[in-house]
Amino acid sequence: MISSKILKIALASTLIAGSLGANEVIKGSGASFPYSVYQKWLKAYNKETGVKVDYIKKGSSKGIKDAKARAVDFAGTDKPLSPKVLKKNNLHQFPGVVGAITMGYNLPNMQDVKLSREAIVMIASGEIKYWDNKVITQDNANVKLPHEKLTFVHRADGSGTTYNFTYYLSKVSKSWRKTYGAKKSLSWPGDHHIGGKTNSGVAALIKQTPYSIGYIDYADAKNNDIAMATVENREHKFIKPTLKSFQAAAAKASLDPKKDFYAVIADPKGADSYPMVAATFILVPTEKANMNKNVTKFFDWSYKNGQEIAKSLGFVPLPDSLTTKIRAYWDAKGIK
Repeated sequence: MISSKILKIALASTLIAGSLGANEVIKGSGASFPYSVYQKWLKAYNKETGVKVDYIKKGSSKGIKDAKARAVDFAGTDKPLSPKVLKKNNLHQFPGVVGAITMGYNLPNMQDVKLSREAIVMIASGEIKYWDNKVITQDNANVKLPHEKLTFVHRADGSGTTYNFTYYLSKVSKSWRKTYGAKKSLSWPGDHHIGGKTNSGVAALIKQTPYSIGYIDYADAKNNDIAMATVENREHKFIKPTLKSFQAAAAKASLDPKKDFYAVIADPKGADSYPMVAATFILVPTEKANMNKNVTKFFDWSYKNGQEIAKSLGFVPLPDSLTTKIRAYWDAKGIK
């Protein structure tokens, strides 16, 4: 006869594991932007619950493809899908975490470079050829910028980081918006650029290329000890990339469950807001209710227990007001 103590332990294990088999793994893929925080979350979750979660960084484009093809149990994307596209592909969507895109640079023996909104657009468009261009020097009176050719480093793969960066450029510049717009991949203008796969690839190129600059998530820049520019926000204040300035920006975000949280939050209002922030999202198939419940258990645990992990990597944990909306969304979709 089974003792009540053993029965309680078995029941608890069932509640934690849901419908997972003994050797089954929750499989995810996609955006590299949130990779560092997801990796720490899944390791901590496995340690506490015994449930295995795997997440491979491929870029948002491949993550979306994997979600549509049902190649994974969940996918990460920094480019949110519209309710129309979600419905067409039978997908649900909810935010995972908020992070920031920085302008990382490699200037020997030089720190604290300031970049205006105009300068960032002109660097991306190839209009700025040298570091001592007056558009940069006018905001760096106390810095001796070299007369060296500037190399712009960008993502070579389809990327939500690229989408959010070009979305930001589109908000800053009417010319950029009309000519290039916001895209996951781009044929970059000019002849001053090189591309790397995933944010880790961009970090590697910046580190090995003197006088380079590129857009890269804060976590990868920090982990690789890459200098990050102080950038001008929409209130014309120069803001350093810090958790505090990211939190100020994230507080302005409007993520509505009635729209499947579809929103791009770049260039928010606020004197203290860092301008290049991005929410990253999770996609799950509508028809896999049991597995979806395992996925949402992982993210529910992460929302509750992963805040300090997120903060340590420079990500902004989602506020309680938003996670309450996400849980209600899960309930409404039958995936909690």
